[in-house]
Amino acid sequence: MADEESLAHTARTLLRAARVATLATQTGGQPFTALVTPAIAPGGDILLFLSDLSEHTRHLRADPRCAIMVTGTTTDPNPQTAPRLTVTGLAEPIDDPTLKAHWLAHHPYAQLYADFADFGLWRITPKAGLLVAGFARATRLRQADLLPATLP
Repeated sequence: MADEESLAHTARTLLRAARVATLATQTGGQPFTALVTPAIAPGGDILLFLSDLSEHTRHLRADPRCAIMVTGTTTDPNPQTAPRLTVTGLAEPIDDPTLKAHWLAHHPYAQLYADFADFGLWRITPKAGLLVAGFARATRLRQADLLPATLP
């Protein structure tokens, strides 16, 4: 049980530290990926600031199912030794000035286009995940594992 909680903590830490991620969407059964810049809301949801002009945004409007992958760092020349986490969930556009400010605090360079009409805040509610924390250390995670730890 302690190892499970340790892996869940590793996953949450990796997700919170990520400033870049790969978003996977689909349209007509065809997969599509895009580079995105996440921030994690206090409740554990993944926040993205997306343009309506982007293909992945149009995909999410048609089908909110998606996945996002974040990768940690490694000093090993083999990039497959880096910890990585894939989270599946449902995306939805939201209008929340507090969460937008939270996202902008993590990505202040975006203030330049923060008020453009085609940009909006999206929330991905995590449903499950897969953490690869090293050789023979892959584990499936439930939604509860990805949300902030609660105190007893």
